[in-house]
This record gives sequence, structure tokens and C-alpha cells, in this order.
Amino acid sequence: MKAKPGASPAKPPRRWRPGTGIYVIAPLQPALSALIADIQARFDPKLARLMPPHITIIGSSGAGPIAPTTSVEELRVAIEPIATTTPPLTLALGAPMRFMQTEIIVLPLRPYGPLRELHERIARSGLTYAPPRFAFTPHITLSFYRRLSADERRTLLTMRIQDAAEITRIDCSLSNDPQPATHLLTLPLRGVLSVQPT
Repeated sequence: MKAKPGASPAKPPRRWRPGTGIYVIAPLQPALSALIADIQARFDPKLARLMPPHITIIGSSGAGPIAPTTSVEELRVAIEPIATTTPPLTLALGAPMRFMQTEIIVLPLRPYGPLRELHERIARSGLTYAPPRFAFTPHITLSFYRRLSADERRTLLTMRIQDAAEITRIDCSLSNDPQPATHLLTLPLRGVLSVQPT
């Protein structure tokens, strides 16, 4: 049973196969996406093949994947009002780091401010999602599947990307491992940035 929009999520069903669920992601602008895709292809070709670089908003940390039985219309009703009132985001990238004492290498993003607000508004929209494994820790993944050598890890950790991530839309995709993800919905961020008087 779905919760009302704005309420806490409904309790996840008991039977929920691992590797399934709906993710909400934010694609990157083309230039930054191409740059990060090149890095992924060099250090983790499998990751590079699976999906373009992105920021996961719902489905990883802070909130697990949304129930795979959720319809596109239910997603639209819950998330479209949030996207419509969220302005495009410009997000600074941190230096590469290991994610949560794992071998995964990511570019961290500041977990506060407008990005957290977007995450929390979707998490409180009444959709049902799986329990998260970590607190909200937004990032862009550089290496996930491949075990890096010490030299490769050192090289990757010393890279610096000066460009900020520019987020103008969010996508909902259904994951059903080992099948490729299925795109369900794209919603542009249409909110207006407030301008402070000078």
C-alpha cells in the first residue's frame, strides 16, 4: 500500500528480489559525461559499458530502490511536482576517494544543500523503497567492478576534475539484474532560481 505524498514511505514488501527496483538518477552535462566516461573506460571498462556517468538520487545511499511494481503514472504523480519546483543544480566535485572503506572509487559531492533537498523530497513523496545501506552520500562512480592495482588506484585518486556537474533533469529507470536497465521517465528540473537583491 502506498503512503500519501509527503508522508513516510510505505513498508517494503517481504519478497523483493535483490537487483530489482527503480532508480532516480541525474545525468551529467555532455562534456563532463564524456570526460568521466573516458576515465571509466580506462579504469573500469565494464562500468563504462553499463550506463553513462550520473548521480544517483534515489536507489543507493539515503534511500534504496523504489518498488519495481511502481507504475510510471505513480512515479509521475509523486515526482513531477518536485522536479517542476526544483531549479537546475550546479554541483562542485570533490577529489576522488574510496567509498565507505571499499575498493570503489568515486567523485564525492557535498551531501547538503539543494541536492539533499531534492533527495529528501523524493524520499518523502510516499513511494515505497528498499532500506538504504548507507546515509545519503552523493557521488559519481569512477571505478566499481574492477580491482585496481596499487599504481592504478594511486593514479585515479590523484586526478582532479575542475568542471562542476550541471543537473537539468532526472531520469527514472527500472533495474532488473542481470538484464539492462529500462528507462521509464524523464523529468526536467523547471524551478526558478531565486535572485537576491543587490
